[in-house]
Amino acid sequence: MLIDPKKEEFLNEQEGTPGPSTAVVPHLNDLPPPTFEESVADRPVNPELAHTDIFVPTGGEEPPPSFTPYEAEYFVSGSGSIVSHDPHLNADGEALYRFLLSHSQDHPKYILSIHGSHTETRTESYTETIIDFDFKIDISQHIAAGPVHWSIPDEEPAYRGKMYKEVDGIFAGEGVRLLDTESGGTCSGESRRKAKKQEKKSSKAWSGERRTRGLPPWVGPGTLSMSATSRNPDMDPFKSTVLKSSKTLREWADEYCASNKRLKEFTYEKVVYGWNIGALEAAVLAAIKSTYYSGTTEIKFNLSYSKIHIRANSRFARALSHTWVKVILWILLIYPFIWLYKRFSKRGGGKWEVCGGAYALKRWEPTEPSYLPPPNFHSVMENDGRIVQTDVGAARLIGMREGEWFQKWEGTIKRAVTGRHKSREVMVEPDDHPTSAAMLLDGYHHI
Repeated sequence: MLIDPKKEEFLNEQEGTPGPSTAVVPHLNDLPPPTFEESVADRPVNPELAHTDIFVPTGGEEPPPSFTPYEAEYFVSGSGSIVSHDPHLNADGEALYRFLLSHSQDHPKYILSIHGSHTETRTESYTETIIDFDFKIDISQHIAAGPVHWSIPDEEPAYRGKMYKEVDGIFAGEGVRLLDTESGGTCSGESRRKAKKQEKKSSKAWSGERRTRGLPPWVGPGTLSMSATSRNPDMDPFKSTVLKSSKTLREWADEYCASNKRLKEFTYEKVVYGWNIGALEAAVLAAIKSTYYSGTTEIKFNLSYSKIHIRANSRFARALSHTWVKVILWILLIYPFIWLYKRFSKRGGGKWEVCGGAYALKRWEPTEPSYLPPPNFHSVMENDGRIVQTDVGAARLIGMREGEWFQKWEGTIKRAVTGRHKSREVMVEPDDHPTSAAMLLDGYHHI
C-alpha cells in the first residue's frame, strides 16, 4: 500500500510520534557559551578544589609544579660529609653549582669538646689512664649568619685540578699578585704552576692563625693586626671582596665538569668564623684550673658536617668512597699503586679545593638610621657595644660574642669538671636554671 509522504507527516503530528526530521543540527563550536548562572549550576570536575583558586584543566589532572629541581643522588659519610657520584653533577656545571648552593644552606656542626684525664701506676707495674670528665657543648646553634660563598685567592696554594697544590699567576715577592692586562686585570690561568715549599708553609701557618683568631676565610695575611672583634671593612662580607679567585664558583664548577680525569674530586668546604677561638680556649682552661683540677686537660673545637664532595661517576671511584674498601686495598698493598696512578697519570686523579661557605657566629653589619639610639642613650649603647660608630657609619653587631657565651657557660663547665661529668650527649643549654623551689622564694631573681 502506498502512503503519501505529506499524509504520513500529518499523521505523525497528530499521534505525537517522532518522525524523520530535515532540520540541520548546529555544530558544537557554533553554540553560544553558557550563561554565568548555568556555569555556576554545573557540578565541578574536582569538588575538593571547587572553592580554591587552583586551575584544573579538563580531565581532572592537577597542574604540574612550576619548577622541579634536579634531585642528585648522594650519601652522608661517617664524618657527616656529603658525597655524590651523580653523573649529571659531573657533566653539567650549572647542576653542580646549584647542588652546592642548595646543600650550603645546612649549617656545619661546631662542637667544643672538653676532656680531662690522669694516669695512675698500678702495683703490677703498668700505667692506666683514668678519664675524669668528658663532655661536649654545641656552639653551632649560635651561628647567626651564612653562608657567604668565598673562594681562595690566586696567590694562595690550593688544589686546582691536580694532585698537588698550585698557584695562579706570576708573582714578584711573597703574597703579591701581578695582573694580566690582556685578560682584563685578572691573573692568567695559563701561568698556573706548582706551589713552592715556602708558599705552602706560609699558607698553612696563616690558615691556622686565621682560624684561631676567628677571621673569615677571605681575609689575607696582610692584615696581621686584625682580630675577630675588628671593625675593619675586610671583616664585612658586604663591603669586601669574598671571591678572591679570578674565577667564579660557577666557572670552577664548569672546569671540573670539563675534566676527563677518571678519579677527579670537587670539594666545597664550610667554615665557621667570628669568635677568637684562641682566647676562648684560654678562658675555658683557666676556668677548669680554678677548680683545682691538676690532671691533663684537652680542649678541642671540632667541625663536622662541613664538606661536600663531588666525585667521578664510575664503579671504581664509587668503591674508593668506602673506607673499608681502602683498608682492604692498603692491606693487599694495592692502594699505593692507585695513588701513583692518580698522581702521575694525565687522566688519573685531580682535586678542586678552591671554594666554600662561611658561617658567622658574630659579625658587624651597617645599620639603618632607625636602629640608632636616641642621643641621651649614647653612653648606654657604648657600654653595651652592640652599636658603634665607624669611619663609614654606624654598625650593629649580629650574633653572640664569645665573652657572652663564656659568661653563660662558665658555671656549667666548672660544675661538670668538679662533678666528673661524662656523657656522649652534646650539651645545648647550661645547667644553672633555677629550681622550682627557688622560684617560690620571695625576692628570688634569676640572672
